[in-house]
Amino acid sequence: MTIQTLISCVNQDVLNLPAKMNLECDAVIVNQCDKDGYEEFAYNGYRIQVYHMSDRGVGLSRNTVLLHATADIVLFADEDIVYNKGYAQQILGEFEKRPDADILIFNMDVIKERATYFTEQEKEVRWYNSGRYPTYSMAVRRERLLAKNVWFSLLFGGGAKYSNGEDSMFIWDCLKKGLKAIALPVMIGKEEARPSTWFNGYNEKFFFDRGVLYQALYGKMAKPFALRFLRKHKGMMFDDKEVCKLSMKEAYSLMKKGMEEMK
Repeated sequence: MTIQTLISCVNQDVLNLPAKMNLECDAVIVNQCDKDGYEEFAYNGYRIQVYHMSDRGVGLSRNTVLLHATADIVLFADEDIVYNKGYAQQILGEFEKRPDADILIFNMDVIKERATYFTEQEKEVRWYNSGRYPTYSMAVRRERLLAKNVWFSLLFGGGAKYSNGEDSMFIWDCLKKGLKAIALPVMIGKEEARPSTWFNGYNEKFFFDRGVLYQALYGKMAKPFALRFLRKHKGMMFDDKEVCKLSMKEAYSLMKKGMEEMK
């Protein structure tokens, strides 16, 4: 089997990116910047293909790297990921042990405020817990993904109409179309803390857009999942007015308005 790392980034010095990320395999990079073009270079014997594009959006970037990928296994990545030594061969080894798995989800070392999951025991991902996994934790069998015609939403995520959720929509679409996803207690790298390219804080748009996302994902179960989300993150979001000026009640009201837009 072959493997490529598929990197979505914004305004990056792409020549230094492979070393910064500790890449150990071929890579396809989409660099959203102020120009359009293509360049290719070698890094430690690996082929690095770079597509510069002036259009914006996380979903568009992910779809573009996927379109240009050729490997059996593709690992999605952002520019702030630094991989552990041996990560590429480790990922291939995990797929070899699980021929029925279409998607493997790995642990990443992230700061506490960014952590949405940590897998301590191997488990199959189900619809009700799929929303916690970020795209940069996922490796996928490319041909099985394409056979099911699964792509990233252009409606959700950074740079799109609704500001978050393209990763949740992606894994949910995979599950709906019969792909098997397994979360593993295997650490493959870390996320370096940096200001977010797309996140603008826990403001009115954040909660409205989250409501739209939950309606798209969960339908009639959107309200219970919204309440679960708010209660789980209550301390982080609502105990400090510097973090969020809204009350939990106001946030829930905005989420319900978002749900109505998606109905």
